[in-house]
Amino acid sequence: MTTDPQMTAWLDQEDAHLAAVVRRSRWAVQYVGPGEEPGEPAFGYTIGLFGLRHPELVIVGLGPDETHGLLDAVCTLVAGGRDLVPGEFLSCEGRPGQLHVEVCPNPGEVVFSANRFYERPPEYSVPAYQLPWPHRNGTFPWDPGSPCGPGCQPRPGTWRA
Repeated sequence: MTTDPQMTAWLDQEDAHLAAVVRRSRWAVQYVGPGEEPGEPAFGYTIGLFGLRHPELVIVGLGPDETHGLLDAVCTLVAGGRDLVPGEFLSCEGRPGQLHVEVCPNPGEVVFSANRFYERPPEYSVPAYQLPWPHRNGTFPWDPGSPCGPGCQPRPGTWRA
C-alpha cells in the first residue's frame, strides 16, 4: 500500500497531538459529523479508556458540545475507578434521565482513531460500549412515543460509521 507523503505527515501530526492529549487528560473525544447517506448519524467516541482497562465509549446522535460533555463526564467516573456494566443505567449531569450502557458489537467499524492509537486492526478492535440516551420526554428511541424513533440514535451494531 502506497501512502501519499503529505497524508503520512498529516497522520503523524495527528498521532502526536492525540498522544499528547491522552497523556495530559487520560482520554480524548473524537467527534464524527453525520455521513452523506441517510441514516448515518453523527457520533462521538473516546480514545484512551482502553489504556485504563475499560472499553471505549460511544454516543450517537447528539451535537459536538453535548457529546463531548457527556463523554467527559462518564470518562471522569471511569478514570476515578468506576467500571461500567452492560445493561446498567447511568445518571449523568446535564441530561435528564439516564444513559444506558450497551455493548457495541461492531467497534471495529466505529472507533477508528482508538484502534489507530492502540495499533489494533478492526478485526481485533478495542472493545466499546454505546451509551444510548433518553429524549427530553424520557423515552429511548426504541420506546413507544419516542419523538424521533430509532433513526436518530440507532442501537449498537445496527449502523456503520
